[in-house]
Amino acid sequence: MKKITFAATTAMALVAASYSYAQEMTVGVSWSNFQEERWKTDEAAIKGALEAAGIGYLSADAQSSSGKQLSDIENLIAQGADALIILAQDASSVGPAVQAAADEGIPVIAYDRLIEDSRVFYLTFDNVEVGRMQARAVLAAQPTGNYVMIKGSPTDPNADFLRGGQQEILQEAIDSGAITIVGEAYTDGWVPANAQRNMEQILTANDNKVDAVVASNDGTAGGVVAALTAQGMEGIPVSGQDGDHAALNRVATGTQTVSVWKDARALGREAGEIAVSLIKEMEVDGAADWTSPSGTTMTAKFLAPVPVTADNLSVVLDAGWIMKDVLCAGSDNAACQ
Repeated sequence: MKKITFAATTAMALVAASYSYAQEMTVGVSWSNFQEERWKTDEAAIKGALEAAGIGYLSADAQSSSGKQLSDIENLIAQGADALIILAQDASSVGPAVQAAADEGIPVIAYDRLIEDSRVFYLTFDNVEVGRMQARAVLAAQPTGNYVMIKGSPTDPNADFLRGGQQEILQEAIDSGAITIVGEAYTDGWVPANAQRNMEQILTANDNKVDAVVASNDGTAGGVVAALTAQGMEGIPVSGQDGDHAALNRVATGTQTVSVWKDARALGREAGEIAVSLIKEMEVDGAADWTSPSGTTMTAKFLAPVPVTADNLSVVLDAGWIMKDVLCAGSDNAACQ
């Protein structure tokens, strides 16, 4: 981590030196796949927080390649990044990049996806609670019948955090026999087309006898809804998360039950502000020690998610997250009147 020595002793000189210090700083962000809708919102919030502190921004898009991400991070370090924000494509493969940053004294923030390393600051929403919220909403809408679990990417620890929260809520209904899980699949890369293909295969294997789907994000939910629609089954309960605009419209029109909204603007702003604090070796408000499922102690901060259903669509409208015409296209929901 770069240091600075203030030679001047007057207050005015200290202010000027501090400003110069900030102007020299840069934060590098490595995106796993910038093509996903939500990351553009996250980026704008990160850049806004950095600009407010007078700190520069660098970024790279790994395009869903763990190998490219390692190269990207190496380049960000070479370009002089003083802190790194990493949205890991493959949490198990990014270790060499963390080590390279540590060797240079560069702090690393694991952004929204766990990188299990005690030197990393972990920033995310409470993903176990997201899973609980998804399952609660689907179970309330369909308390009996055959369930399908469409999970996230097998290389993303969040997929299993979500699945664990989902299971907590569903376990009692499973034990009582009220519901039966008739299909379950990971979704490689969180790609909607992969989720659609998995759902199609599960529908075929079960002669379309499916009553509800717990899908782990809005992209996978979109793939699930496409598969259901092709079979004339649209409208059965389906969960998601992220508050993607297309998903919120599906909630408004009744083809998706819930999108657990994680305000990317808040997460991005936090990431930028935390990066500034780490560069300046300041304490991070709200940070706490956290132990990963495998026992790694890390510093972490978790933000609170909000489940959005047909009953509270006004939440995202009032927050300015989505425009009314986009949310309400084809919907007669009360919030759209």
